[in-house]
Amino acid sequence: MIRKRSFPPVVDEQVRILILGSLPGNVSLAHSQYYAHPQNRFWKLLSEVTGADLPALSYPDRLQTLLANHIGLWDVVAEAQRDGSLDSNIRDHVHNDLPSLAATLPQLATIAFNGGTATKLGLKALGPQAARYRIVQLPSSSPAYTRPYAEKLEAWLVLQDCLD
Repeated sequence: MIRKRSFPPVVDEQVRILILGSLPGNVSLAHSQYYAHPQNRFWKLLSEVTGADLPALSYPDRLQTLLANHIGLWDVVAEAQRDGSLDSNIRDHVHNDLPSLAATLPQLATIAFNGGTATKLGLKALGPQAARYRIVQLPSSSPAYTRPYAEKLEAWLVLQDCLD
C-alpha cells in the first residue's frame, strides 16, 4: 500500500470555523488541492453556505474566499496507508496535531467534520479539547457517500449559523 499525506492547513488568525476532512483522495493528491474530484460536492456545498460561487473561482481564490469567510480547512489524518480513496481503506494512520493547530486560532469556535471517519478520528485526536468547541458532524461531501444532495445541503447550511 502507498503511504499518503495530507496537505498543510488553510487557516489564519481570523478562522472561526475549521472544517476537517479525513485524508485527501487520489484526485486531490494528484492536483495538490483539497476536494479536487469533480464529483465531490464540497465546493458547491460551501458556495451555499458562504454565498460565493466557489466552483467558478480558481483554487487559490477559493481558499482566499474561505478565509475571508473565516473558514479554515485541514484533515484529521496526517498520513496513512490507503489503496484508492475510500476512508474505509485508511490503515496505519497518524493524526494531525489538531489541538496544537486549534490553540493557534484565537477566534475558533466551531469544528466541523466532513464525514463519519473524519468525525471519529478527529474527536479522538482532539481528546478533551473538543469540549471547548461547537462540534458539527457533516454528511460527507464525497461522491462515495450517496446521500441526496438536498439532504447534504440541509446539514451543511448549519454552518451559516456559525458564521454570525
